[in-house]
Amino acid sequence: MSKEIRKAVFPAAGLGTRFLPATKASPKEMLPIVDKPMIQYAVEEAERCGIHEFIVITGKNKRPIEDHFDSAMELEETLKKKGKQALLDEIQRLNHLHFAYIRQRAPLGLGHAILCSKPFVKEEPFAVLLSDDVIDPDDNLLEDMIRCYQRYNSPVLALEKVPHEETSRYGIIKGREIKKNVFEIEDLIEKPKPSGAPSDIAIIGRSY
Repeated sequence: MSKEIRKAVFPAAGLGTRFLPATKASPKEMLPIVDKPMIQYAVEEAERCGIHEFIVITGKNKRPIEDHFDSAMELEETLKKKGKQALLDEIQRLNHLHFAYIRQRAPLGLGHAILCSKPFVKEEPFAVLLSDDVIDPDDNLLEDMIRCYQRYNSPVLALEKVPHEETSRYGIIKGREIKKNVFEIEDLIEKPKPSGAPSDIAIIGRSY
């Protein structure tokens, strides 16, 4: 099996209750950070790593995500006529990427959302990105994870150290460090109380 990562899955079917009331009428993935929606930062992060095929797992009221990554002929023509080439270039910059959308018909959780992508990814390795976990554009996390996957030929999860008193908010790993900042995971406990947490190292929104 090839170790090249060519596809990325974006679970985006959730209700976004953590961001209410902002997400009552707009998908959380479309919430803006400066001049871009959150999901675009994640798409650009994947594109920099050579990924050009994207599978977005959607639900009800997620149509704005599809519209955002679609062409907008009327807008593009207006910008062209007004000579606003920089803006035109910006909204067309991702047009070479390929997007597919799969509806998660019932709210059965993140694992089920990822499973919905199986007909599209088939037996290929793929990335999973949670777009509400925004990574610094200057960070090489995604690139580092792909290299780690290719070296160890094993699923890879992104980790971060969290305050010990906040372990009940995260999935916490038990593992051993096999090289600097690389852990072999032996167990995973979902949202343990600080007294029962095996470490203060949590999973964040990137995996392969």
